[in-house]
Amino acid sequence: MNTQLARFNMVEQQIRPWSVLDLRVLGLLSQLERSQFVPAAFTSLAYSDTEIPLAHGEHMLAPRVDARLLQDLQLQPHESVLEIGTGSGYLTALLAQSCAQVLSLECHPDLVASAQQNLAQAGVRNVQVRHSTGVPTALPEGPFDALVLGGSVASVPAALLNLLKPNGRMLAVVGDEPMMQATRITRQANGQGHRQILWDVVTPRLHGFAETPAFHF
Repeated sequence: MNTQLARFNMVEQQIRPWSVLDLRVLGLLSQLERSQFVPAAFTSLAYSDTEIPLAHGEHMLAPRVDARLLQDLQLQPHESVLEIGTGSGYLTALLAQSCAQVLSLECHPDLVASAQQNLAQAGVRNVQVRHSTGVPTALPEGPFDALVLGGSVASVPAALLNLLKPNGRMLAVVGDEPMMQATRITRQANGQGHRQILWDVVTPRLHGFAETPAFHF
């Protein structure tokens, strides 16, 4: 595979048409080898517009979704970021190259190990990947400037706001199929969250978060 050409086509044919126009974001997507983060069986799909299966029913998000999440977080070089749902570590690496420090939580120990290996091979050093289950309520590294969820949730737990600094922002895909929305929630000075719906997308579920109760007749 000509990875340089594949990355170019990914950016020009998938990412730019999806309203990702931030030159810094486009530069990162153009430089980072996504193939380093893809399971060996799916290397040929590394730069395709598709979700890639990981262990335990998890998935890598499509590149255009990672790019849009990164763009809408609007990270600054001095900021700290919490990611919940490391997966393969690809979005983690993009985050790390956009800020000062990333703490990434993953609920499956084998994915923690593989993501750590992927990040090390890619030369990404300002990341800590940690095994964690459920919804974190307090972390010694916090509060954070930004928080991103690596998969969709039925609703955003209110406890996550407490992990953000005042004016910190969280980005999550919220809702149930077939209607999910990328949503940015900014923590206000009074501790409440200001919610802004950004765009429609359907992504795989983030493990460890509560589902919407089913309706029974």
